[in-house]
Amino acid sequence: MTNKHINASEIANLVGGTLVGEDLSVSGVSTLAAGSPIQISFLSNSKYHSQLSSSKAGVVLVSDEFASLVPNSAIVVANPYLAFAQVTQLFDWRVEVQGFQSDRASIHPEALVSPAAYVSAGAVIEAGAVVSEGAYIGPNSVVGCGSVVGEQSRLEANVSIYPGVEIGQRCLIHSGAVIGADGFGFAHDGKGWVKIAQLGGVTIGDDVEVGAGTTIDRGALENTHIANGVKLDNQIQIAHNVQIGESTAIAGCTAIAGSTRIGSHCTIAGMSGVTGHLEIADKTHITAMTLVSRSIKEPGAYSSGTGLEPHAQWKRNVVRFRQLDQLSQRVKQLELLVQQLASEGKD
Repeated sequence: MTNKHINASEIANLVGGTLVGEDLSVSGVSTLAAGSPIQISFLSNSKYHSQLSSSKAGVVLVSDEFASLVPNSAIVVANPYLAFAQVTQLFDWRVEVQGFQSDRASIHPEALVSPAAYVSAGAVIEAGAVVSEGAYIGPNSVVGCGSVVGEQSRLEANVSIYPGVEIGQRCLIHSGAVIGADGFGFAHDGKGWVKIAQLGGVTIGDDVEVGAGTTIDRGALENTHIANGVKLDNQIQIAHNVQIGESTAIAGCTAIAGSTRIGSHCTIAGMSGVTGHLEIADKTHITAMTLVSRSIKEPGAYSSGTGLEPHAQWKRNVVRFRQLDQLSQRVKQLELLVQQLASEGKD
């Protein structure tokens, strides 16, 4: 999707690698299997090393262990996957923002929009909102009253930023994300539910990515806070007053209930659930579809649930699971009987 052509030597300098072979020019990134002579590929998983010898990629990012297997040019690096991530940014289809405000955007006279920001058609910038230098506001996105979009941050199409939200620098908010909607707070008066006005906001640090369809609720009294470097996948629910520490990554369809505090450098895999008012230690790793129902005080990997098994076996195990209480009682009775028999034998 770009017309860039970059020499392998330039890429080697960028990633801190060593070029082995011809200084070819490449115009894109591909897999080993689908690569062409004008593309660069990578090997980060050793189980795919057999594809190296047949790959047509002009340049391959590779560790020293497999460099001799590359048929064309190689860039030898310590961490090929990290180098791959750096190279993809060279060919990103998102272009550098040029100052522009569409005459079909609705910008309130009391909003502060940098001349170097890009505001697309259909976008709405409400009173007191701030759109900083180099920021991009996509079509039909809304920046609510008093909210701030930091420098070089990007809101793709149809993003909803409610009032009282602060977004740091170099953030990327994907389409359909909703930031600052009311948290789920109600009190029961004996007849029905009385709404608790959500008086806090949302603060998002620098270099944060928020996936498509993800929702981050505003705090009830204090702000919901997403720290620097956090990465949120698509369709995640972050409830009110949640605090997420620096450089934590959370995969899709995860839900974090209210007032939970998640530490820094954690990973939470897809379809996990975290109940409310918990604390999760730094460097905690939660595997897919785990239910976290208590605080985690020590770093490490945590799982819950059962793995895949044949359906017939699963049904038998479900039956046994439901009988566990009865089986436990029977075991206790048998233990007492054994003790009684042993005692009689001694007599």
